[in-house]
Amino acid sequence: MFVLGIDPGLTRCGFGLVRRGSGQSRFEVMSAGVLETSPSDAVEQRLAILHADIEELLDDTKPDVVVIERIFSQANLTSVVSVAQASGLVLALATRRAIPMAHYSPNEVKLNVAGSGAAEKRAVQEMVARLCGLTEPPSPPDVADAIALAICYLSASPITSAIAAASA
Repeated sequence: MFVLGIDPGLTRCGFGLVRRGSGQSRFEVMSAGVLETSPSDAVEQRLAILHADIEELLDDTKPDVVVIERIFSQANLTSVVSVAQASGLVLALATRRAIPMAHYSPNEVKLNVAGSGAAEKRAVQEMVARLCGLTEPPSPPDVADAIALAICYLSASPITSAIAAASA
């Protein structure tokens, strides 16, 4: 199973394609990076660029599931709006391809990956590296967050499958 985690953002949109690992690594990163748009461009231009980039990413990676960070309220309203715009693009594009989706809050991801919902970004980066057998923590943090989203889904999926089977 290939899980594509996406940490949505208009300036930087992190992504990480992850599958269950074998051997010493619990998880294997197949592809990871960040999609970027320039803050100096008009919002509609940036959304068009991000739309094309996400389409290409979905076409290239062909994930079984897309996991996206749930939007949460911040003090910076501008940041929330741009994250919501990027998130909406991902939701629409994945839905058009009939790719199942999952959502996790930042605290859920931090708790799952780093053991604390209040973990700092650096702790998440270091735990992602450890869980995936990477020599360096993923950077920028948007990439680590995207990989962590995929790890969170893969960690929870056996439990989710067992619950679904028991209730059928």
